[in-house]
Amino acid sequence: MPAKGKHRRPRNSRITRGFAIASTGGAAIALPLTGSVASAATPAQAPAFTTEKVTSVVRAATAAAPVKYTVAKGDSLSSIAREHSLSGGWKKLYRDNKNAIGEDPSLIRPGLRLTVGSPAPSLGKTAAVAVPQAPQAPQYADNLDGWIRESLAVMAERGIPGSYEGIHRNIMRESSGNRFAVNNWDSNALAGTPSKGLLQVIDPTFQAYHVPGTSMDPFDPVANITAACNYAAARYGSIDNVFGAY
Repeated sequence: MPAKGKHRRPRNSRITRGFAIASTGGAAIALPLTGSVASAATPAQAPAFTTEKVTSVVRAATAAAPVKYTVAKGDSLSSIAREHSLSGGWKKLYRDNKNAIGEDPSLIRPGLRLTVGSPAPSLGKTAAVAVPQAPQAPQYADNLDGWIRESLAVMAERGIPGSYEGIHRNIMRESSGNRFAVNNWDSNALAGTPSKGLLQVIDPTFQAYHVPGTSMDPFDPVANITAACNYAAARYGSIDNVFGAY
């Protein structure tokens, strides 16, 4: 369809004046000669958390069944406690055998029978704890569905409105999903700025409405979609409001 058929307002219209018209096989993109890129600050993201299993070695609260030990010559409470790896050391050994030893713990004698608790076994204890985890970028398919979904994620970060349906509908009209589509016959092409990519954006429009964080290549599908949606948001409120030449 001829370029002028896609733009229904007269050239001297107050709405039309001040815009460069980007025509394609199915639509046109109007670029204001002056203006600013619609954008919003990226919201701060809270750190992600994951639950991990952490194993620590702890002592059992109670010891196994005690055993009887006969004091030999040269033994001391300390040496007996060390020999049996007694939790609590010689003081616990003395408390458990105070009636047999008497008031002075140093006065143990050979042949004395002491009750010695077995060493407490070491047990592995597993607990679930929240550990900060670096957020991982989602993986998108390298096809039209993946490009639209990745563009929507970028748009959400920048506060650019638009829906999957609105983007897909306009892409199919403009390029039939061909990311390398170029219009080489309309007035924009004759002027040296052919419409390019999924949403058929001319270079001046792409540069003016390029979204930071995306590629500077107008044929990059995500960059092309987000730039076009950024322009449509500034011009029409949203890409969802575009149903024809824009």
